[in-house]
Amino acid sequence: MEETVKRFAVEKVKELKEAFSCCQTAKDAAQRWLDALDTPEEKAQTRALIAELEQDLMPLDTLIAFARSEGGAQVFGPKAGQVASHAEELKAAGKLYCDCPACAAVEAILARKDQLLA
Repeated sequence: MEETVKRFAVEKVKELKEAFSCCQTAKDAAQRWLDALDTPEEKAQTRALIAELEQDLMPLDTLIAFARSEGGAQVFGPKAGQVASHAEELKAAGKLYCDCPACAAVEAILARKDQLLA
């Protein structure tokens, strides 16, 4: 992996870990990846991180459906409707994924997936 790509990934992985919207499994995968940098485990942990992030990136259709559900009301509380409306606006603007801090970091990382795996 090129040094500039690695620096970019480290920055985005740290952003991901600090995001209020990041799930624990992604935080754990991010930390394992950071711990494995410049070790023999780096490539394996890079693959594991990418696999985790591909599962975690929230498509807008999924977010809209969830925010409008009973489960979404429990998670988002009175802001569930605002979350769904925001996601609908993003979709109308041609976006594919949630723009919360965690998803934004994940999307940036996955955009360089091929470079990270090289």
